[in-house]
Amino acid sequence: MTAARALAASIIDAVSDGQSLTECLETFLPRLKTAKDKAFVQAICYGVCRFYFRLDVLLSYLLEKPMKAKDSDLHALLLVGLYQLMAMRVPDYAAVTETVNATDDLNKAWGRGLVNAVLRRYLRDKEKLETQLDEEVESQYSHPLWWITSMQQAWPDDWEKILIANNSHPPFSLRVNARKKSRDEYLKTLSSLNEVIDIIPELPSGLTISPALPVEELPGFMQGQVSVQDGAAQLAATWLALAPGMRVLDACGAPGGKLAHILEIEPALDKVIVVEKDLKRIESIKENLTRLELNADIHCADAADVNTWWDGKPFDRILLDAPCSASGVVRRHPDIKLLREQRDIAKLAKEQLHLLSSLWPLLSENGILLYVTCSVFPQENEQVLKAFLAAHSDAQEDKIITSIGFSREIGLQILPGELNMDGFYYARLKKIPSLNS
Repeated sequence: MTAARALAASIIDAVSDGQSLTECLETFLPRLKTAKDKAFVQAICYGVCRFYFRLDVLLSYLLEKPMKAKDSDLHALLLVGLYQLMAMRVPDYAAVTETVNATDDLNKAWGRGLVNAVLRRYLRDKEKLETQLDEEVESQYSHPLWWITSMQQAWPDDWEKILIANNSHPPFSLRVNARKKSRDEYLKTLSSLNEVIDIIPELPSGLTISPALPVEELPGFMQGQVSVQDGAAQLAATWLALAPGMRVLDACGAPGGKLAHILEIEPALDKVIVVEKDLKRIESIKENLTRLELNADIHCADAADVNTWWDGKPFDRILLDAPCSASGVVRRHPDIKLLREQRDIAKLAKEQLHLLSSLWPLLSENGILLYVTCSVFPQENEQVLKAFLAAHSDAQEDKIITSIGFSREIGLQILPGELNMDGFYYARLKKIPSLNS
């Protein structure tokens, strides 16, 4: 699998340069011929991203001097080699030999000796090095230092649990399509599978399966009986408090999981409009709706630029799934730790407040807007809502009554790993009738 390791190094190099892991895998994996090689590369890439900061500090211990920028691919290959030795069930000799040979595929044959020396030194001094890594907070928790500090400040009692959860493997969570089957009925179709199946008690349609299955092997998936969706994301449709005859807006709707859930649990809505500005992501919405045999009015537009898509009729419900740092879903997308920068948080908060302010006039009196992020940074959550409420006298919080999550000054926060869910923030706002109405 020499070529596979070189390809993994190329992917990690690209992610380190700012590209998303998902997009890199879509680009690079087709170059491999076998499903086994593809799975191997994917496992390495997710693992290296998950423990990048630990591996990078470890590599700094093992190198006499930092790698040159032009050799970033070799740097990535060294991380690939170290991850195999640290966390994968690959025999040490195979990991070392094949990673050394992968230098040829990268046209870096001169680095064979360096790769061999670094990996063998790790094996020789492994115990001492691992102890040393746990003495530095960045390598101990495998997060950027600014991120760790932010969590310590925002969540003084829970920051460590958050970071540990971020480095864990996510559950394979499903949502049963209530239009087609109840959860109990669907569970019967799973009885023949050799899997561990658990219901999510807080969710009428939620369950988890372990180990994960390819979606094409899920009974009824292609027939729209079930969708893959984290438990925390399944709360959105429920907390919108839907009723027949309502006009509903799903702003920033891709990939369409929450939209589909809305349509599944309340079939008698008057109209459902979804807005998404990324044309490529609109395709994922259409694919989801087609598979589930659902319909919505889809607009490719910037949700905040309401004059380009709104028909002037107010909405009874608005779901604002705001673009955010995605800091609550790191266990599913570990490359976020590499891609996100501290300065991004303030920029995102500004965009979130702009979206919220732009969409608020579209809400009818006594209507409800549900603000959602998959972030754990308060700057993107309660601080945005606080600023919004201070500027809008016709808005008030409509408290979500639930045993789930942590109640905040405004809204509630589900932390990563809580009830085996991803990290999500929810706040529900109600429009107060004006005194002149």
